[in-house]
Amino acid sequence: MAKFESFEDMLVWQKSRILVLDSYKAFNNSRDFSFRDQICRAAVSVMNNIAEGYERKGNKEFVKFLYIAKGSCAEVRSMLYLAVDLKYIDKTEFEKTYNQTLEISKMLSSLIKKIC
Repeated sequence: MAKFESFEDMLVWQKSRILVLDSYKAFNNSRDFSFRDQICRAAVSVMNNIAEGYERKGNKEFVKFLYIAKGSCAEVRSMLYLAVDLKYIDKTEFEKTYNQTLEISKMLSSLIKKIC
């Protein structure tokens, strides 16, 4: 198991939490409720799968949940393209959030490699 006292100590979880908050803020006023719900749920899934996997207390289970978090991170990134295409967000917001997802995804990959 990775050397953390709790999932809250993990920088990748902390950055995922910021991604969730930023996603909710970016789409708070969106009238496309199904889109808003989907992208926010995907962002929450990143954060929650890191936490749930950590609490399973086994490396095999932890890695499984980290891969799920990584997939959810890709889902957010994919939906960002649609958000900018539909003009739900501007290019600046797209780039900021896109870069957050890339950073989190890379951190998840590094953590997976470290555990395996």
